Amino acid sequence: MSASLNAVATATAQDPARTEPLAVLGRDVTVPLVTGGEVSYAALDYAASAPALQRVWDDVAAYAPYYGSVHRGAGYLSQLSTDLFEQSRATVAEFLDCRPHDQVVFTRSTTDSLNLLAAALPAGCQVFVFETEHHASLLPWTNAHVTYLDAPRTPDEAVAVLERALADRTASIEEGHGPALVCVTGASNVTGELWPVKELAAAAHAHGARIVLDAAQLAPHHPVSVRDLDVDWVAFSGHKLYAPFGSGVLAGRADWLRQADPYLAGGGASRKVSRREDGGVDVEWHTTAARHEAGSPNVIGVYSIASACRALTEAGFETLVAREQRLVAKVREGLAEVPAVRVLSLFGDDAPRVGVISFVVDGWNSSHFAAALSAEYGIGVRDGLFCAHPLVRALLGGEPQAQGECGAPEAAPGERSLNAIRVSFGAGTPDEHVDRFVGAVRELVANGAKWQYRTEQGRCVPQG
Repeated sequence: MSASLNAVATATAQDPARTEPLAVLGRDVTVPLVTGGEVSYAALDYAASAPALQRVWDDVAAYAPYYGSVHRGAGYLSQLSTDLFEQSRATVAEFLDCRPHDQVVFTRSTTDSLNLLAAALPAGCQVFVFETEHHASLLPWTNAHVTYLDAPRTPDEAVAVLERALADRTASIEEGHGPALVCVTGASNVTGELWPVKELAAAAHAHGARIVLDAAQLAPHHPVSVRDLDVDWVAFSGHKLYAPFGSGVLAGRADWLRQADPYLAGGGASRKVSRREDGGVDVEWHTTAARHEAGSPNVIGVYSIASACRALTEAGFETLVAREQRLVAKVREGLAEVPAVRVLSLFGDDAPRVGVISFVVDGWNSSHFAAALSAEYGIGVRDGLFCAHPLVRALLGGEPQAQGECGAPEAAPGERSLNAIRVSFGAGTPDEHVDRFVGAVRELVANGAKWQYRTEQGRCVPQG
């Protein structure tokens, strides 16, 4: 556990402040129940996409009439939008505590950010990645030699496994070898557990490797400091940071990005294009972040990320984490009281974690259980393998059944499936939603579902 993240987790455990949740869109939405009537929707799938902060929505609405193209327009709205776009870049850099020469590149998502970095890897690069990663950070490295590391069972073991792998590489390479990159998550999208990022970064750098942090699940819940964690790059998505407008961030060292071909070739990435006598074209590409931002950028998405960064900073992460840890404790204590429930964990019960908890229920198909939570209680959770198939398989100790998108099970209601249920929450989650979830789990396990369900396209849905 890095010192900064561990300090926050320890401080919040001692100060479970009862503050109000941040205002988010959808907090007043009601949904129908199959048993009759309506109930306010309990959105407990923050790990997939968090609701937009009301502050973000208001900022975007205020800017929308002034929307214009960026970087090359002479008109007032274009210049205003350009200033806002570049100010947003500075806001994100401040939010991440970037170093002076780091670049902030705007992308579509964490997946897009890591694929951009993968495309920028120098020739001969070797990538080290734990099998516990989300597919966004597990799969992009197709043009590199990849070493997949087994799932560790403690944070110390994670560091030791990486050190051994890097030491083996150092011992076996010849002079003139290519560089190395380590990719690691900050917080698991399956278990919510915090990873020892600072220690992993130190191990990587001690062996001449670089490290990229997948902060998709970390940035919405904890402060992320590029300097303090000493990572080379960090990637995250706006739609998990309460800014769901289709943008993401890759921030960090500029050298590999400057030397690589543009991620997309087109307008905005080029400084100068000229015809050659042989009929071809010569292109001089930008060396700034614009090199990898070809085309018309998502100004709304970028501005929404900056707005969310400001809102979270102003709310104070110490306060936000304190409240979230109280909700985490409430959920874990409630689930522990139900013998049929098994919570999934790599590092054990005492490991610090964010508001992401996955579990299985004896005798239940996970899709059936999630469908009943939705249809009978108005609670939205996620079931399946969460785009982290190797990790969930390791935690469950077996192969899943046939899968749909991201591991949706092909199974009939009532059958046990090797998939899991995930509940996730954050700064906008009211206490009532968590209380309702815990009560619903108890009732479903004790009494079963009140409604009949059927399988439709691999998912359990209410009958009729």
